[in-house]
Amino acid sequence: MATSRVLFSLIATAVGLVALPSAKADPRAVEPRAVIELFTSQGCSSCPAADKLLSELQSDPSFIPLSLAIDYWDYLGWKDTLALPGHTIRQRAYSQMRGDREVYTPQAVINGVAQAIGSDRSQIESAAQNHSPLSVPVKVTVADQRVSVTVPSHDETAGGEIWLCPVMTQVSVGIARGENTGRTITYTNVVRRWIKLGAWNGKGETFTVPIDAIKFDGVDAVAVILQNGSATQPGPIIGATITSLN
Repeated sequence: MATSRVLFSLIATAVGLVALPSAKADPRAVEPRAVIELFTSQGCSSCPAADKLLSELQSDPSFIPLSLAIDYWDYLGWKDTLALPGHTIRQRAYSQMRGDREVYTPQAVINGVAQAIGSDRSQIESAAQNHSPLSVPVKVTVADQRVSVTVPSHDETAGGEIWLCPVMTQVSVGIARGENTGRTITYTNVVRRWIKLGAWNGKGETFTVPIDAIKFDGVDAVAVILQNGSATQPGPIIGATITSLN
């Protein structure tokens, strides 16, 4: 039987089984085949084209595009207003796991295993086509001021972790200094935090999260990622979804 946990902060606390009211799943969360993590920066003159492409990819329900703003270009004269230090760490961890040590912007990482130039649609679509698609159907429902995350049992021996990401589906930023001075750039599905719901070993799991714990500062959606490995040694993403909180 699936367990149920309630998250009050960044740590999931076990509280026993929770009965949840029925709710319709968000239609956006329909059999996605690829998660596209775009490592981008407001201080990078090459990034706006990639940011625009990510917005275009959002219209394809088979993709889950996410913006992960990094902070290592802040010294160039403009501090990225959306950057999280953890995104820089995640990008570098990916490069180490791939073995190529390539860390740049705009860089897209597809399903945790392949990388492409973030502004190159053909590279991204080819990577999504040529690597294993998402195989575990993660489900998210929103009801009664709670987000319910369900991961079914699956014949998966590698194990991994389940992460919940509060997301701003769209945010425009006016940039006053640096390489993009004077531009206003719109970002899509901007990840604002990473919350570990728990480890996963192939058994069915259910988690519940109060909306109040994740809906802050413009957050209006939530992405859930099931990924082999760990935060420091990320492996393939094997399940994911994104759902509106509104």
